[in-house]
Amino acid sequence: MVTDMETHFEKQDLSTPLRNPAIRQAIRMLGLPERSQGLDAGCGIGRHSLLLAEAVGPGGYVTGLDLLAEFVAHARDQAKQSGLSDRVTFRQGNVNELPFDDDSFDWAWSVDCVGHISIGDPLNGLRELARVVKPGGSVALLGYSSQMLLPGYPRLEARLNATASATTPLAEGKEPKAHFTRALGWFHAAGFEEPTARTVAGTVHAPLDDGVRRALISLFGMLWGEMKSHMEDADREDFLRLTEPESPDFILNEKDYYAFFTYSMFDGRVVKKEVGSV
Repeated sequence: MVTDMETHFEKQDLSTPLRNPAIRQAIRMLGLPERSQGLDAGCGIGRHSLLLAEAVGPGGYVTGLDLLAEFVAHARDQAKQSGLSDRVTFRQGNVNELPFDDDSFDWAWSVDCVGHISIGDPLNGLRELARVVKPGGSVALLGYSSQMLLPGYPRLEARLNATASATTPLAEGKEPKAHFTRALGWFHAAGFEEPTARTVAGTVHAPLDDGVRRALISLFGMLWGEMKSHMEDADREDFLRLTEPESPDFILNEKDYYAFFTYSMFDGRVVKKEVGSV
């Protein structure tokens, strides 16, 4: 019997061909020092922790932290299979109450977590990340922010996005300044030096290999599949016509198919303590 957790792991595996190139691009932008030690806060099943471990190289070390014990256990298995268990570790914990001493890491990073899901005040989570990073080190937040997956159907896709009110970053009822795309203000409020906002884009186009096709089909379902009952009849009909593999109009079969999605990344440096400060 397949459990909900196993289904989640499967979806994460399916998304890897889409997400990993964009995540690698974001990591390169940060220029993490070789042999440095960092924190992946809200690491999920550890996919990004492994990419970070590759980036810091031998002698570097990454600690992945997640609230769910099942995710931590799966991440540990992934590390063993990848051959990177000598430079990455995983533990259970809350990003709002990090179980680490002050100045424990050279940098910290969080994807689709701090400010992106309902885990309390995002400013508190950001300050916690700053607390455990050494003065002068960097803190980065990365979050999925937009997509164009139905080329040629911009109005349909806009309406589908409007129905996906439960899907971050379009969470219904959020105050504008609490929305992830306003995170630059959080960095200013938390006292970071040189806060920066950047965009990372992932693109795919025909011909699509099997892995990317499966990832896109899964993404269609994750974004809009559970919201079919909220769609207008005509939109639901078009959605199914374009996204069901058995449909003669399945959009991934189009020879000119092209799609993109974006991550927004916000980062800044932890302020150096003045000599003599308490």
